[in-house]
Amino acid sequence: MLLVLSEEHKEHLAFLPEVDSAVVGEFGRIAVEFIRKGSNPKTYEGAARKLNVAVETVQHGVEGLMYLLAESSKLMISEVDFQDSVLVLGFSEELNKVLLQLYLDNRKEIRLILSELAPSLPHYHNLEWRLDVQLASRALRQQIKPMVSFQLQLDSNGTRSYHTLQTDPATLLHLIQELEQALAEVKTNHCRRILRNIK
Repeated sequence: MLLVLSEEHKEHLAFLPEVDSAVVGEFGRIAVEFIRKGSNPKTYEGAARKLNVAVETVQHGVEGLMYLLAESSKLMISEVDFQDSVLVLGFSEELNKVLLQLYLDNRKEIRLILSELAPSLPHYHNLEWRLDVQLASRALRQQIKPMVSFQLQLDSNGTRSYHTLQTDPATLLHLIQELEQALAEVKTNHCRRILRNIK
């Protein structure tokens, strides 16, 4: 799977061939620190002063590297796919090797950091259901009033929560139809194109 880079991202990374490969390695270290601890403007200022360039140029270069490393780690891109993704940028062979080594050295740590940053959403554990039918009441002796009851169990960080839902069969059938329609919509070419661009 190749990583698709936007034009803006390519512009941010265009600064890297102008500097030495050791500087790119240092930018990579700063990018990993940026992922780990957040941005530090003083680091950008110091690097810009040493290289005699604008602070924004250094910041864009580091942020571009950070994005490249984070997205590649998130998608678990193989070595060959990473090299092919970077090949589009037109860097030298030496710079491509530096970037590949930077990616290989840090991808596990970056994945771990990204997994800690991801929100922990509740997930399905169990579903129990029951069909209740009221056949008569004091006021009406011959009535049929069905009701479907659900107890949904969700797990969230080891704690289990219970949610009770009730509905009539007509509403339940409508809900099922809407969900099936939504699933069918996701399988269309238009939605697949959109989802591909979101990733």
